[in-house]
Amino acid sequence: MLDGRTSMLSRSAIHAIRALLELAETPQRWRSVHDLAAAQQLPEPLLEQLMLRLRRAAIVEARRGRQGGYRLARPAGAIPLATILAALTNTSAGPGPGPDQSGQPDTAAPDATARVTVALERRLRQALERELARCTLEELLHDLRSARASLSDESGLLLG
Repeated sequence: MLDGRTSMLSRSAIHAIRALLELAETPQRWRSVHDLAAAQQLPEPLLEQLMLRLRRAAIVEARRGRQGGYRLARPAGAIPLATILAALTNTSAGPGPGPDQSGQPDTAAPDATARVTVALERRLRQALERELARCTLEELLHDLRSARASLSDESGLLLG
């Protein structure tokens, strides 16, 4: 059971999502890795590697030069979290199907209890994969803006 101290996302995934949210806030603006790293207090060399992976996956686009940097390659609403995570791992968005790689319950499991737990793990993995495919960067951006509004001194409603 998750106890709140364990993240389901890797540190790299968290860093990449933070940088992408920074880009999503100003989608037309080119942002340097230095600027993104400073804004999110992230290690610049690691962020550079993550941005290269995201560029290869066509999540961000890059431009060289003094006015260059990175920006989202498409609207935040068209970037599912599954795509981001797949770009970082070069595999599917969720954890693999298990030791036999089929995703089917192990029929050689010693008892019914073991088979039930294998089936449960498969159901949880499928639910996670569906949620990652459904949730977009735009939804996280909305959550970020809502969180900022709730923390502001004015504590007003967030419109738009």
